[in-house]
Amino acid sequence: MMPALAMAQEKLILDTDFNVLGDDGQVGIMAAQLDAEGVIDLLGITIVSGNQWHDQEMVEALKAVERMGIEDQVGVYRGSQYPLLHDYDTYPLERELFGYGYAGAWSNPKPEESDLVAPPDGFATHTEPASQHAVDFIIEQVKKYPGDVSILAIGPLTNVAIALRVAPEIVPLIKRIVYMGGACDVPGNVTPAAEFNWWFDPEAAKIVLREPIPQAVIPLDVTNTVLFNKDVYDRIVNEQVPSTPVTELHRWRFEDRFAQTPDYETNMWDTLAMAYLVDPTYATDVRELWVDMDDNFGPDYGRSLCYYRNPPKDALEKMNVVFGFDNDRFYDFYVDLVTRAVPVQPYDGEGANGDGVPAPANLTAKVYSGTAAELFWDRVSGVALNYEVIRDGAVVATIDGTSYFDDTLSRGAIYNYQVTAILDSMRSDPAAVDVSTER
Repeated sequence: MMPALAMAQEKLILDTDFNVLGDDGQVGIMAAQLDAEGVIDLLGITIVSGNQWHDQEMVEALKAVERMGIEDQVGVYRGSQYPLLHDYDTYPLERELFGYGYAGAWSNPKPEESDLVAPPDGFATHTEPASQHAVDFIIEQVKKYPGDVSILAIGPLTNVAIALRVAPEIVPLIKRIVYMGGACDVPGNVTPAAEFNWWFDPEAAKIVLREPIPQAVIPLDVTNTVLFNKDVYDRIVNEQVPSTPVTELHRWRFEDRFAQTPDYETNMWDTLAMAYLVDPTYATDVRELWVDMDDNFGPDYGRSLCYYRNPPKDALEKMNVVFGFDNDRFYDFYVDLVTRAVPVQPYDGEGANGDGVPAPANLTAKVYSGTAAELFWDRVSGVALNYEVIRDGAVVATIDGTSYFDDTLSRGAIYNYQVTAILDSMRSDPAAVDVSTER
């Protein structure tokens, strides 16, 4: 890889109902690579029942950190086995009364230890759960880094809700929460009314959504429009891409499915939340809405209540809700991350996509260095800085600083992999490459 652009690191807690290579497992891969790149500082992974029962998720998360080579620096924390009030015993009645779709953990009874299933590449061999509970870890980290910790909440919100109730003093200290959850103007995926993550623990969702914390929601409205299909799969598993444990997991999960049904496709859900967290410009349609949760037991139990205007209660918080995404750019981002070297390697300039293969000696890059603001915005002249990619004295690509400067966050919103993608595209015809700024 080429030298990276300077940027602020996002301290992140990943709160997840983990799985091997569903959307949560995909986010785990992305987070490990982004941590290695220096885009985020992955503080820890906190587990909550949702897609599966908590103990099965722990099995898969412990193996995942080993697989990615981050087990020594990223702990996996036991969290909530059960929602606050919603329970498995009443679920059959809900199915009968309200209809059903995806039920996650509640598709089966809670497993005994002897029932836990190994990932396709086996159980973790040397990694144990962190000794601290997920709730205590969240509280500790937010207090340790006041104003700097973001929470990526891609499962039920039980852990986060308990943390906010146990230690309400952390509310003003949380930088932001980004969710995959809810459904504003589209049907749910577990009942006609409800999206799964928030339906699993509606009471917890209501607690967290009503707190005065900067929040952003990636609901079904947008995840329904970004699909994993054979075109994406073929970019990950093919003869030109070096095989890694992660590409083999994609093969394990999808190869037979696409062989049987070439037009099969599935939502990517949580991966959009990861992309949005590190770069909000992936979102092409963001609306400020008041969001609440219906926790009254009935047909609307777990329904997201999204108000465009005149919310009925002063207690509701206004937040960013994403309705559109730059799909092509997102697919590039996802494919890049899941085809990098495994175990992860520092994003230090060696090799395309972090693959550890040295770049050709005559392929070089010189990147303007300075603060993130300086990289993209000239405060004196008030204009954006443009970058040119030059090969053999000719401009072969440009990077428009205006497109990548996020004035709200006061930082550059262009990322290492975007510059690298331009440079690596020239590897088939390596020649001297220079990246420079023009004022």
